[in-house]
Amino acid sequence: MTNHKAYRFRIYPNREQRILIAKTIGSTRFVYNHFLAKWNDRYKETGKGMSYNACSAELPQLKREYEWLKEVDSTALQQGLKHLADGFNRFIKKQNKYPRFKSKKNDVQSFKTVGKMRIEGNRLFLPKLGYVKFAKSRHVEGRILSATIRRTPMGKHFISVLAETEVKPFDATGSAVGIDLGIDHFAILSDGQKIDNERFTRKMEQKLKREQRKLSRRYEQAKKDGKPLREAKNYQKQKVKVAKIHEKIANQRTDFLQKLSTTIIKNHDVVCIEDLNAKGMLKNKKLSKAISDVSWSSFKDMLLYKAEWHDRTIIKIDRWFPSSQLCSSCGHHDGKKDLRVRSWTCPSCGTHHDRDINASRNILQEGLRVLS
Repeated sequence: MTNHKAYRFRIYPNREQRILIAKTIGSTRFVYNHFLAKWNDRYKETGKGMSYNACSAELPQLKREYEWLKEVDSTALQQGLKHLADGFNRFIKKQNKYPRFKSKKNDVQSFKTVGKMRIEGNRLFLPKLGYVKFAKSRHVEGRILSATIRRTPMGKHFISVLAETEVKPFDATGSAVGIDLGIDHFAILSDGQKIDNERFTRKMEQKLKREQRKLSRRYEQAKKDGKPLREAKNYQKQKVKVAKIHEKIANQRTDFLQKLSTTIIKNHDVVCIEDLNAKGMLKNKKLSKAISDVSWSSFKDMLLYKAEWHDRTIIKIDRWFPSSQLCSSCGHHDGKKDLRVRSWTCPSCGTHHDRDINASRNILQEGLRVLS
């Protein structure tokens, strides 16, 4: 089966390449913001925006006006326009907010290229940049379609390579599983297995708070000294320290989610999971920090694309399905239960339930019903 697969590596550009990467990021941002402004003006005048093709047709004239745009990869500029058009399409479909202007102050800066690329040993050949050394932690299989280069707040550079490759599906297992997502435990499976919530942010919370307080003090000191933040060395050093903590938390969380999602997809042909409204739940001030830390949405996204790769089936269960109110043994509806109630006995059949395992079993049963 042919699928698109992403590979992420750290790259080590030399001084000239770092300068060109910075120029490309800035040029892509300039083109994006220029056409976003034109899009907004056109909408005010006519009630209609611009299309990708209309913007693309005007790009050569913009490059004649600003000669420095010719110094960077032309496909990166085109991809910036596509990103803008995609943003408007998602806004129209009510999937995203209205596109905003890009700022050079954003923590992570990036650009995408679709030009000719190839890998030779531990070097990547990229348009305009030439050969760039990278940490080749695994082999890239298939034809490279695109690459996104990112610069982090610490000044590190990473590349995400998208390749068209043949993915060998996992063997069929004949197994189905229901998953109840939680906070005390990250996931509770219908086979009785409970996956611990690693709470990556909470583990680093005290250190993060301490370093953020230092950052605030250095920000105030820079203001007091009348220095622009870019020139305030102590502030910039502390900003990197805070960014490193955030990066470590994100890497740990991603590693955990990748391993867990792969294990579940490998061991089950059918995965039934509740379609929780994570964004809505984030409005709960008491739970918002814990919900952000567990990253349910990222986990579900990983399950979805891995299921597609390996010919598995994902069944999303309606968020209003009363999984914690039903007895998974006899189907008795026992009504709403306070979150503090962690176990209960069915008054109809006498079965004693662990609240979360019972919910995951109900999710499995509902998923199989939908599938049939």
